[in-house]
Parts: sequence; structure tokens; C-alpha cells
Amino acid sequence: MTFDLFDNLDNSQDGYAPGSAPEPLAEGAVVLRGFARTQAPQLLDEIGDIAAKAPWRHMITPGGLGMSVAMTNCGQAGWVSDRTGYRYDPCDPLDGEPWPAMPAAFFDLATRAAAEAGFAGFAPDACLINQYEPGTRLSLHQDRDERDLRAPIVSVSLGLPAVFLFGGLRRADRPARIRLAHGDVVVWGGPSRLAFHGVAPLADGDHPLLGQKRINLTFRKAL
Repeated sequence: MTFDLFDNLDNSQDGYAPGSAPEPLAEGAVVLRGFARTQAPQLLDEIGDIAAKAPWRHMITPGGLGMSVAMTNCGQAGWVSDRTGYRYDPCDPLDGEPWPAMPAAFFDLATRAAAEAGFAGFAPDACLINQYEPGTRLSLHQDRDERDLRAPIVSVSLGLPAVFLFGGLRRADRPARIRLAHGDVVVWGGPSRLAFHGVAPLADGDHPLLGQKRINLTFRKAL
């Protein structure tokens, strides 16, 4: 499949257009369709610079398993996983250097998206950058390593479309399946802040900007 139509702002193939009203998922959770689409080329340039300083890597879970999703970070802290557990660290464990600074374009996008979703004043200090290839997935989990759970999560989708799984406060709750396209942003907080969520195995495809890849930016207030 090819997805060049996703970058045409006048095209209505996806049934929405950038600037459309937030699409509710649950109390405190919305999808902002196409919110980051026009900014995507700049975001991808910034991601390239970040990955040149802090290369993509497949982190190890505390149980010793390698994650299928490749990761890097930027901001005051980065999320890391190894046999000692999950945590935020101000330095990249690969070289001991601080993570690359969060680009101004990243911070601006995250704060605007949060405000659009009803979370004014969001000031992210960490951005997790995940890279998916066809077949990779992210199992259901909660984002609970942050010190202040009052701040929302802002998640930006770039590249290949994905099926986002958004569940409840229990792992056993059956998740909704939401198709996310290039430029879509999901924001969740408040009563939904600890909702279980994940990504179904990525389908094969070819995106004009990213080829056979999907990149996800996840902004958090970690410290």
C-alpha cells in the first residue's frame, strides 16, 4: 500500500481534515486528527539530528527481552529500560552524555496539542521517540514512571498508519482500536491518564516521507 494521500491537506480520504474538532476517546482522552501534519517535515529533520547524537537502540526489558521497537530520547530526561528496571535518566546510557535537547518545534507542538485537548500549561521535559517497522508492536502498558501524573501524555504519529489500542485502567479491559494516520495526535490525561494502551503489529506499507516506517513522539512531564 502507498499513503501519499495522507500528506495532501485538501484530501478528504481519511474522513477528516487538520483543524477538525477533537475526537473523544474517553474522559480526558482525545484524538486531534491531522494536528501535526503540516509540521511533519520539520519534525522529521529534527528527529534525524537527534538520532545522529543519540542513536536508535532496542532496549532490554527487566526480564532480559529485547524490545522490537527502536527507541531514542530528547529533553531533560530520557526513558530507559534494562535489567535493573524502567526509569528516566538525564543521560544516555550508551555514552553517558546528556540526551539531546528538546527542539523548540517539539515543545511548541506538544503544548499546543495539550491545550487543544483541554490541558493548558503542559510543559513536557521528556520526549520518547519510537521507530516501528512492519510487524513491530507495543504491548498494552501504563505510563506511570513519571513523578507527576497530573500532566497528560501527548503522542504524535508520523509515517505509516497504525492501530492504536486504548483501554481502561485495568489490563483486562478490552481496548478500543483507533486507526492513526500521519500527523494525528492523541492526548490523554485526567481520569484516563493511567489507561492501558499499546500499538497493534504495524502493517506493511510505503509512506512518502518515511518509507516502511512509523515514528511516534511521546511527550511527558517526567521530572
